[in-house]
Amino acid sequence: MRLLLVEDNVALAESLLAVLKRAGYAVDWRADGRDALLLGEQEPYDLAILDLGLPGLDGLEILRRWRAGGSALPVLILTARSRWTERVEGLQAGADDYLTKPFHNEELVLRVQALLRRAHGREPQAMLSAAGLQLDEAHQQVVRGGEAPIGLSASEFKLLRYFMLHPGQVLSKTRLAEHLYDYEDERDSNVIEVLINHLRRKLGRGAIETRRGQGYVLVGTAE
Repeated sequence: MRLLLVEDNVALAESLLAVLKRAGYAVDWRADGRDALLLGEQEPYDLAILDLGLPGLDGLEILRRWRAGGSALPVLILTARSRWTERVEGLQAGADDYLTKPFHNEELVLRVQALLRRAHGREPQAMLSAAGLQLDEAHQQVVRGGEAPIGLSASEFKLLRYFMLHPGQVLSKTRLAEHLYDYEDERDSNVIEVLINHLRRKLGRGAIETRRGQGYVLVGTAE
């Protein structure tokens, strides 16, 4: 899943980048509100973490413009403004959640996880389940039925989580690359093929089907 982090405090942003990447997210960071506005309109993000007090353009104005343009991008406001009236203003502008600084990194990761699941029609608190699989996001492991957990590499985990949030859907290499890599990464479709083969070895050859000329689909765990 690919996130946009908009935060002008460099030390905090660098800390959050490390936390979110360890949690298996591709993250683009912008400190200027004008840059964030354009990137949020142009790139297919799964969620934005948005500070309010930004240079160039205020976070609330960014959010209002995204919503006026028809964007349904889930947005978590991250701010030092703690008055209830400001929270109401943020929610009225279209925010999906609101986290006040200072905060614990674990809470941020859980709120991001909950928003992403809600955006895909899933229960925020339940373990992510699809196609006979259960994904342990905290430990980056997957369970088939009553079998022992299967360990995943960071890249395998990111890919499988995206498949499990879109079970039964045909996902092209381009779409997978857009949601697994950040703006600066080279998006090599051959790497996607390699990772899918790795997952097939762990989950069964029939777990991910190839639809020639279209992409891949997570269908189940049969051998």
